[in-house]
Amino acid sequence: MRDIPTSEVIEVVRDLCVETNTCLREDHLEALKRAREDEESALGREVLDRLLENAEVSCSERVAFCQDTGYAVFFVELGQDVRFTGGSIGEAIDEGVRRGYGEGYLRPSIVGSPIERVNTGDNTPAVVYYDLVPGDGLEITMLVKGAGCDNMSALTMLTPAEGLPAAKRFVVETIEKAGPNASPPLTVGVGIGGPFEKAAQLAKKALTRRSGEPNPNPELAGLERELLEEINATGIGPAGYGGTQTALAVHVESHPTHIAAFPVAVNLDCHSHRTRSVTL
Repeated sequence: MRDIPTSEVIEVVRDLCVETNTCLREDHLEALKRAREDEESALGREVLDRLLENAEVSCSERVAFCQDTGYAVFFVELGQDVRFTGGSIGEAIDEGVRRGYGEGYLRPSIVGSPIERVNTGDNTPAVVYYDLVPGDGLEITMLVKGAGCDNMSALTMLTPAEGLPAAKRFVVETIEKAGPNASPPLTVGVGIGGPFEKAAQLAKKALTRRSGEPNPNPELAGLERELLEEINATGIGPAGYGGTQTALAVHVESHPTHIAAFPVAVNLDCHSHRTRSVTL
């Protein structure tokens, strides 16, 4: 059994909030640079140049890359032999978010109720998904999820008879309907299988994978390549101004499902693709 003080979790989450919001991960920066080289539209290249310049300034000056500092979403891989001391991990994550968003001068974007719409003032509560794994490790992955791209995401419950062809159409049509509103170039998370809510969770977690890293399943990796090609053929382009680089990557995750079901979820992340992980 390994004891982890919740004070450590608070510090790690506080730092994650600031770092994730201000410094884009290196794999995403490389994806933007590749897109800049591959983009055929002069206006599209100009957009990508501005994004790369913004990334450099935001990291060096420690200011938010985007004014929408989003939902604070966490995926926690929790070893079954870990015990927290000094409080609960959920409370520690919220306190870390509270401190990180305050000390980092990050915009609080969360309202306590979708109906009453009163801002909580500190970007809490965080959205946290836990996976219990063997051992005594703890990995915390943060995804800063802006509303513009999240609002353009979608889920459908297909039938097995409709199958993969309908799933592919749904993914591409979701991007076409989003157009410029999701702020391309996009990172596209796709979740297939499971019951209704599992597909959506898979699609969101897929966004935390390193940009363009293929699924280890060859069939799913092939699907990712095919979808990326079809999405970039839409011509939406960077910022919706037209071009060949509508998406930087498509990440597909799957889960066993019911014999009568074929759920498909598409979670879009904009050019402000902000995610980082820390292992304690």
